[in-house]
Amino acid sequence: MLLKLLASLLATAYLSTAQAETCPAWSVERAQREIKQLGETVSRWDAHYHGQGISLVPDELYDQSRQRLTHLQACFDHKRIDTPLASARGPVAHPVPHTGVLKLADEHAVARWMQGKQHIWVQPKVDGVAVSLVYREGRLQQLLSRGDGTHGHDWSRHIPSLGGITRELPQPLDLTLQGELYWRLDAHVQSTAGGLGARGTVAGLMARNQLSSAQGAGIGLFVWDWPAGPNTQAERLAKLSALGFADSERYSVAINSPAEAAHWRQHWYGTALPFATDGVILRQDSRPPAERWRANAPYWIAAWKHPLSQVLAEVRQVHFKVGRTGKITPVVQLQPVALDDRRITHVSLGSVARWQALDIRPGDHVTISLAGLTIPRLENVVHRSTVRQQVQTPKQGQFHALSCWQPSPGCEEQFIARLTWLSGKQGLDLPRMGAAVWRNLMQAGLVNSLSDWLALTSEQLQPLPGFNTASAEQLMQRVDLARTRSFQQWLRALGVPAPRNLDLRSNWPTLAAMTAAQWSGEPGIGANRAKQLEAFFTHPQLAAVAEQLGVQGIEGFHNAG
Repeated sequence: MLLKLLASLLATAYLSTAQAETCPAWSVERAQREIKQLGETVSRWDAHYHGQGISLVPDELYDQSRQRLTHLQACFDHKRIDTPLASARGPVAHPVPHTGVLKLADEHAVARWMQGKQHIWVQPKVDGVAVSLVYREGRLQQLLSRGDGTHGHDWSRHIPSLGGITRELPQPLDLTLQGELYWRLDAHVQSTAGGLGARGTVAGLMARNQLSSAQGAGIGLFVWDWPAGPNTQAERLAKLSALGFADSERYSVAINSPAEAAHWRQHWYGTALPFATDGVILRQDSRPPAERWRANAPYWIAAWKHPLSQVLAEVRQVHFKVGRTGKITPVVQLQPVALDDRRITHVSLGSVARWQALDIRPGDHVTISLAGLTIPRLENVVHRSTVRQQVQTPKQGQFHALSCWQPSPGCEEQFIARLTWLSGKQGLDLPRMGAAVWRNLMQAGLVNSLSDWLALTSEQLQPLPGFNTASAEQLMQRVDLARTRSFQQWLRALGVPAPRNLDLRSNWPTLAAMTAAQWSGEPGIGANRAKQLEAFFTHPQLAAVAEQLGVQGIEGFHNAG
């Protein structure tokens, strides 16, 4: 996990969310409760990962949660009582400390980091478990977990089982390397397959007392540093390759510009590789001697992560959208977040039952991903607010297929949905007559039924916000267009519950006189549909709409009153 990079967890440039920039208006008491709860959650994740090799949450959600904790602690001058790697510290000192890594948010940050530096190299940021490898006379003698960067756990017991890594050098050298144990994958494309839990797989295996040969063979090694190696990166890579670590040279490229860094980041993100990655690493050719290395982020190395696949978002409120037929859909309003270059402000939950199961309230933090790379999807609740605000839910049976034919209090949502359907492609097919236009007319008191808008005049429209002489005339043209639509098209626009192949080319009085039994005699009409049709044509508010349409001269509605 990103736990292994202490400094990177504290960087504030990683997540471009509004909550990372502003402090919540909480009381001191609430701030203490929220920070305590979030801190306990993150500490529990730390303990599971470092103690058992189990990742309870994806790495990027851990990172965002850790950043939020740091942000809240700064907002309320709360003393930090933990460090991300406290539970990772082991009893064995590293020969050379593992440095952290500064995380860069975008190409602009990369450009700033590269400014004034020479001889920059880029590598894939292999998504695995960081280790120190100590070779004595050419043999791998010691394998240490990264731990807190200065002290780790001794994993040397697994060396005999790790047949997939170089355990004996071609020369009897004494040297210390730093690298990443990764889970071997076959032609893995990060942009489409994601991480597949590869890092957690390796961490879990290394936490065991013993590995089988088959398990050990599934673990590979990417050496990313030779602290006491040659002075230049090119020399280090060439000698590492000669010693049996060819991947280090194979996946390292010298670059001269941020654009080249962006190219290789995208290339490795979409190219088949033998391991999972979570970004790229940028390294300056020269660096201080190994004895000066410390377990923090130095100036000569930085990371540029892949685009987020999941983002943590704060819930602002929950409201319930009512559709034309009365279906209720919970919609979660979010503090705006960015995901894959999209700004996401709300997400649908699909059903009231799902909202009830998740019990989402304002102040909660939820996971957002993109379904099909375009549609925001709420995955789960990651952090719950300590204050469980009440959410006003619609009453059972309040909305149904025959409710809200007028914008009476509480009916505005369904009424607008009816109007939007009426003017949409499945209805009258009136161009540029969407929900925003209908809402404007409704709020101005000019639309109170599904038919009274036919009597609008240009003079009534011009004073409204968003209208002028030209736009008012354009809307009147759409009103005229509606008058030309057929009786059957008007019935579809009103939402008649009939299959599309049913012949409805009669007139309103004839259809309104039909009983459920008569409807059942029509092709494809069962008992339930017959009852729906009878209820539709005899509903008093629809009868009033039909009468008004007849007055307006719409085909098929004459004598509807």
